[in-house]
Amino acid sequence: MSRYIMIHRLRGPAVLLLLGAIALLYETRVIHHFWGWFLPLLLIMIGVFMLAERIALAAEGGYPPGSCCGQPYPGVYPGAYYGSAPPPPPADTSANVSASSQEFEKNSQGGQS
Repeated sequence: MSRYIMIHRLRGPAVLLLLGAIALLYETRVIHHFWGWFLPLLLIMIGVFMLAERIALAAEGGYPPGSCCGQPYPGVYPGAYYGSAPPPPPADTSANVSASSQEFEKNSQGGQS
């Protein structure tokens, strides 16, 4: 898994951990203003995550698909196709059994053999 995706997926759980920690400190009366602590720390944490994502993208040399630059991101999903149409599925060679011309002529007279 790339570092960018890992950092991006950790953002939500980190916000919940911050919310829980600040709520616990507020309930135990260690801090007296919940929003006075939560909002500044939330903004700082989101900024740190955004910087970490940007650094991870620069280190890996790409942007995710559908981003501002439109370049495919290397290695996000193995086997992903970034063209205009998906490639055709591989042919099943076990079902392609051809009959010889003699069998065709024998069966073309009609009836079952």
